[in-house]
Amino acid sequence: MRKRTHVRSAVVAGLLVLVLAVSGAASAATSTPYLPEPTGPHPVGTTSLYLKDTSRADPWVPSVKARELMVSLWYPAKSRGKQRAPYMTAKESELLLRSGDITNVPLDVLSKTRTDAYPDAAPAGRHLPLVVLSPGFNWPRSSLTSLAEELASWGYLVAGIDHTYENAGMTFPGGRVVTCLACAQQDNPDFEKKVVEGRARDVSFVLDELTRRALVDRSRIAMVGMSMGGASVGETMLADPRVRAGADLDGTMFKDLPASGLSRPFLLFGEDAADPSWDSNWSRLTGWKRRLAVTGAVHASFTDYDVLTQQIGVDLGSKLTGTRSVDITRAYVRAFVDQHLRGIPRRLLDRPSSRFPEVKLTGR
Repeated sequence: MRKRTHVRSAVVAGLLVLVLAVSGAASAATSTPYLPEPTGPHPVGTTSLYLKDTSRADPWVPSVKARELMVSLWYPAKSRGKQRAPYMTAKESELLLRSGDITNVPLDVLSKTRTDAYPDAAPAGRHLPLVVLSPGFNWPRSSLTSLAEELASWGYLVAGIDHTYENAGMTFPGGRVVTCLACAQQDNPDFEKKVVEGRARDVSFVLDELTRRALVDRSRIAMVGMSMGGASVGETMLADPRVRAGADLDGTMFKDLPASGLSRPFLLFGEDAADPSWDSNWSRLTGWKRRLAVTGAVHASFTDYDVLTQQIGVDLGSKLTGTRSVDITRAYVRAFVDQHLRGIPRRLLDRPSSRFPEVKLTGR
């Protein structure tokens, strides 16, 4: 399955579980999947926040009169802790796999993934540049952990948002678990627009909450979204001028930018495949912009799942073996935020690289 198909095919369960369902690869599963270690000089700390926006009802369940969100923070830490943070709960792993009728792999297998962050470690520094992450539809915030840990190891504060009722399963404090109720509304003709607009409101609310904290530099904020999260980046930037730069990782732009355009820096980074929505919106990106294509990538290559599925013996069709997909995504996203939040020019964004021959510049 490719991202160029309609989002409804991804809504059913997500690329990961769809491929697992047809692969029959349980016998090749490893005991402990793992994420590549981050490359920066700082240890990584992490914590989770429960946030409640009482100004609006939930867009998917109007009877719920406040929008509840779970957010993970990753940040540079003063020192490593004694235990690594969990990747997800066993129940969340089970719900993600069962949503694709998966019974031929251990249902808790993803919960065993080894991360490289330490829960509630003391932060190193204040007034950090902030990168907000928005995951693909039906995928949890944890699907972007490898990218989050990398950025945090280089001194960024990273906030990964779970957009409630838009993924297979997420857990609130106290153990309350909610599932993808939005999936039942996918036949609504305005479905994608509703998702994009709702995510923009989620991000703005999270920014309201985070920018009250001394940990955040309010003048240096970027958003990086994957798939539906990427589709939401432009809408968020239009609605919230605090977001100085945005990157869309393999996300079809389901809501067009206005004719007046978007003048802040924007990166389109995805598979080596056509996307008419990227073509039609290109001229409306009127500031710094780049469009990059990754040969051999599949949709999941811009998440943790290309690496993790290879480790448990599942073939997604990716030509990026081992940790290559994570290496590429980390390098280019970090170059983008370094340049636009820290003012550090990165040649990686301007020309071919012998380190990453899979990546080609297709627009600037």
